[in-house]
Amino acid sequence: MRCAWADSAPEYVAYHDEEWGTPLHGDDALFERLCLEAFQSGLSWITILRKRPAFRTAFAGFTIDAVADFTAEDEGRLMADAAIVRNRAKIAAAIRNARAAQELPEGLSALLWSFAPPGGRARPATLGDVPATSPESVAMAKELKRRGFAFVGPTTAYALMQATGMVDDHVADCFRAQSRAQPARG
Repeated sequence: MRCAWADSAPEYVAYHDEEWGTPLHGDDALFERLCLEAFQSGLSWITILRKRPAFRTAFAGFTIDAVADFTAEDEGRLMADAAIVRNRAKIAAAIRNARAAQELPEGLSALLWSFAPPGGRARPATLGDVPATSPESVAMAKELKRRGFAFVGPTTAYALMQATGMVDDHVADCFRAQSRAQPARG
């Protein structure tokens, strides 16, 4: 069995089984996920998954230094690219966030992972038990905004935490939860 959300499309199955909830580290890798979560805001995640290869091409593989060097001409190119989500504010936020990430002395990965909650949280029994935010995601969003990031509210921060394994929200009867041989927490 999988988490119930993961069975509705082949892209969801692959994402759930191979990626979601798996610990992810590295500045560029986490920058990609931060950007994609921001682009998802107001849309379905399947839209982003289906456009992900095009996003990677359009945003130079989500290499922080490359995106930070994007110009107004690049913004225009991105706004004209029908293969991605063409939202001016989200495109500008991705570029702004790359520039903000360059300024982090500890690096983006270290900053984001500093908000991962310590153990002790009970695994959700059902999707209804999965929160949309947490105290840690609220704190992460606040700190990212303080450091110049945009499109990083608490819900986006929590989705990032779920996707990158900072929190593990695979429901109790999901094979991914069981395959992790995680002791009961609570």
